[in-house]
Amino acid sequence: MDFKNKVIWITGASSGIGKSLAIALSKMDCKLILSARRTTELENVKTLCKQPNLVYVLPLDLAEIDDMPTLTNIAVTAFGQVDILINNGGISQRSPIIDTSIEVDRKLMEIDYLGTVALSKALLPHFIANQSGHYVVVSSLMGKFSSSYRSAYCGAKHALHGFFDALRLEHDKDNVKVTMICPGFVNTNVARNALTADGTKQGYQDNMTENGLDVEVFVKRMIKAIKKEKFEAYIGKFEKFGVYVKRLSPKLLHKLVLRSKVR
Repeated sequence: MDFKNKVIWITGASSGIGKSLAIALSKMDCKLILSARRTTELENVKTLCKQPNLVYVLPLDLAEIDDMPTLTNIAVTAFGQVDILINNGGISQRSPIIDTSIEVDRKLMEIDYLGTVALSKALLPHFIANQSGHYVVVSSLMGKFSSSYRSAYCGAKHALHGFFDALRLEHDKDNVKVTMICPGFVNTNVARNALTADGTKQGYQDNMTENGLDVEVFVKRMIKAIKKEKFEAYIGKFEKFGVYVKRLSPKLLHKLVLRSKVR
C-alpha cells in the first residue's frame, strides 16, 4: 500500500502513539484527519506535521457514541473521502478485579470497545460505497492474552478482536481491510492515565512501560504492518512472544506471566 494522497483519520491523535503516528505519516504525502478530545493539543500536533495545510482537526470523544454519524460526515467532507481509519483512541486500567468498580469496567467497554465500534460502523457505508477502505485498530497484546490488574482493559481489547474479525469476513467482498495492531509495552503516558479501582488516574509510570519500546520505533513498525495490510501485528519486546506461547500451551503462559509479576 502507498499512502500518497490517501486520507487517513487517526483517533487518539493528541498524544502518545497517535501523535507520533500523525507526524510520521505527514511525511508520506497523505492527508490527515486528527481526532481526540483535546482541541488545543490536536492543533499543536497539526503544527508539528510536515504539511499542516493537509491536516484537518476534528475533536471527538469516544464516549459520545451518538455523535459518530455526524462526525463521520464531517470527516468525509473534509477531503472528500476517508481511505484509512486508525482507531487508536482509548484508555487503560490498573487495579485488582476484587476492588474495581463495575463503573470502571463499563467505562473501558464504552470507550475502548463501543466507541471504536460506533465510529467504525458509521464509516462503513462510505467504505462499501467506495468498494475500498482500511480499518487499523490499535488493540494490545492484552487483546490476545491477559495479565493481572488489567481485567477491564483485557476484556475490551479481546472484544475488539471478535468484532473486527467478523467485520473482515463480512466485508471482504467490499475490499474492506482490517489490520489489528497489538502493542506490547510502549513508552507513552498510557500507564499514568490508566484508571484505578475507583476510576481515578494512576498518575505514575510503571517500570515495564518506562522500559518499553520507544514510541517512534513502535510507529515505524506499525506503519510497515499497515502498508503490508497484515491481519495482525504483534509489536513489542520479549512480551510479544506471549502470543505464540499461548498457542502452544495456555498453562505455560499462565505460569510465565505469574512469574513476571507484571504490574
